[in-house]
Amino acid sequence: MKLFKKVLAVSLASAMVFSLAACGGKKEETTAAPAATEAAGETEAAAEETEAKVAAEDLNVAVFYYTYGDTYISSVRTALDAALTEAGIKFQNYDANSNQTTQNEQIDTALTTGANLLIVNIVTSGSVDASSAIVEKAKNAGVPVIFFNRAVEGDEDEGKVLGSYDKLAFVGTDAPEAGHMQGKMVGQYVVDNYDAIDLNKDGKISYAMFMGQLGNVEAIYRTQFGVEDANKVLVEAGKPELEYFDPSNADKYQVDQDGNWSATAANAYMNTNLSQYNETNNNMIELVICNNDGMAEGVISALNDKGYNLGDGQSVTIPVFGVDATDAAKQLIGDGKMTGTIKQDAEGMATMIADLSKNLAEGKDMLEGVDSSKISEKVPNKIYIPYAEYKGE
Repeated sequence: MKLFKKVLAVSLASAMVFSLAACGGKKEETTAAPAATEAAGETEAAAEETEAKVAAEDLNVAVFYYTYGDTYISSVRTALDAALTEAGIKFQNYDANSNQTTQNEQIDTALTTGANLLIVNIVTSGSVDASSAIVEKAKNAGVPVIFFNRAVEGDEDEGKVLGSYDKLAFVGTDAPEAGHMQGKMVGQYVVDNYDAIDLNKDGKISYAMFMGQLGNVEAIYRTQFGVEDANKVLVEAGKPELEYFDPSNADKYQVDQDGNWSATAANAYMNTNLSQYNETNNNMIELVICNNDGMAEGVISALNDKGYNLGDGQSVTIPVFGVDATDAAKQLIGDGKMTGTIKQDAEGMATMIADLSKNLAEGKDMLEGVDSSKISEKVPNKIYIPYAEYKGE
């Protein structure tokens, strides 16, 4: 394409000069030369624009989602669809439905049918084996890969996958950040509202924790720091640490066994919990921390069924916290049914992925123009989209 640009620009510029020479007269040549140079420059600029458009049209992107059923991922998909469409880039989406084998087969199909950029939301988060297998497929085809949202390697293997191929990048979040941010938000809210939250007045706050997926890096850190950091705030304020509602559960969390971070799983757990742990038995769950907003929605639905968190200013509200700041969660917070969440910027993530794709389309380095503050200090092709607290607007 660069050859196309240069040939086009030179040919048009030569034609312009020939035309001016045919007019004759030294004076005309002297005064017309700047115009010819300007015209040639404009022509070359137009050629560059044409090249970019042609390149964008030639890009054939395959986008792989771990599941369409995840509310946050659906918001990323909507935003990425719009960003790629605006850039004039062809793309096709694939739903792995939480099955890594399915996703691998979809990648094989996409490469066979001409995909020249893979954008992958991997199913098996944090697995070096799973991500390396995808990188190997891309390497063999000479095709770039942009992983996003779900970690491709754990901290102990940092750089092992992302450093294995020069046409590779990751766009996601700093996994511990959400947990730290959520924990601090939870802790401060409990300190500020301790007496109201302590329903049975035993001087302790009984909490439930809903984990999205075993082995998932984000889920691990959110589960850990969502409680640890809350306890730090409480202890500093002279308050007792949070107490898990079910003393028989040594894990101190309930996990979506299907790994879907789903409202359905959280709702089922919470309904079962409330049958035993309630105000009547004087052991009500007084606080709920969720790894994502989908699970928070399920919890709130169960609480609503028992007359809690109705947002009517009269019913008891059990504080419920999530992560993602989905539209549904924002509505629940606005309605007074949910307390807070941590915003995971779906639009920011989609925009970054689209920008990297456009760089590739235009023959640039994939990370050209990326704000250096968003790039990992340890892994130079790992881009972080920052989190932010959300407690309502």
